[in-house]
Amino acid sequence: MILYPAIDILGGKAVRLMKGEYDRETRYFDDPADAARQWADGGAQYIHVVDLDGARTGEQVNLGHIERIASAVDCPIEVGGGIRDLESAGRILDAGVDRVVVGTAAMRDRDFLDALIAERGAEQVVVGIDARGGQVSLAGWTESSGVDAADAAKELARRGVVRFLFTPIEVDGTMEGPNIPELIRVAGATDASVIASGGVGNLGHLEDLARRAPANVEGVIVGKALFEGRFTVGEGIEALR
Repeated sequence: MILYPAIDILGGKAVRLMKGEYDRETRYFDDPADAARQWADGGAQYIHVVDLDGARTGEQVNLGHIERIASAVDCPIEVGGGIRDLESAGRILDAGVDRVVVGTAAMRDRDFLDALIAERGAEQVVVGIDARGGQVSLAGWTESSGVDAADAAKELARRGVVRFLFTPIEVDGTMEGPNIPELIRVAGATDASVIASGGVGNLGHLEDLARRAPANVEGVIVGKALFEGRFTVGEGIEALR
């Protein structure tokens, strides 16, 4: 299982939000590229980046920071947040990014998702399923779709999606532990690969996840616990083995 250190960018800074609420942020790095270097130097195999401004507004105001992150590290990176058309996805991928994560647009615009997979290939596309109360949330977690997360995964996999990122919003940023039952429910709805996200606060959480997660859960995103020094990237990788 792969450890994905996370970098969330808001206002040009590396931050973490509590339960996805924009008015509950903690700032960790003034320069997101410094965070990327720290994770890469610690042995990160892959880095996960979110443009929080983009997720909320649909505008890619942090593209310059993303380009700098891609140039600063040798490991691959994936980027999500505000990618809602082919042009924005292309700009991100052409900036040196290996995979784009799309959420709102994948749910609302069937033609966009189909065209993105056809143009760039399924391996360069991750669909983010962010859920509150088991239902998919959209627009930077500010709107509910009324669609069950497991049903969404099943339908999107039928359309060619090969990788999902699943976040139960209630545990995100809390460091109180991942919602493993909900992860099992959603991952069990598809044969596609799933990346887990949200709630990891210690090495025991990672070990529990590695033991209990379905075989198609290929990795886990960790942000706040790394920023706050609960464990290192290397320790997290070892715990997942």
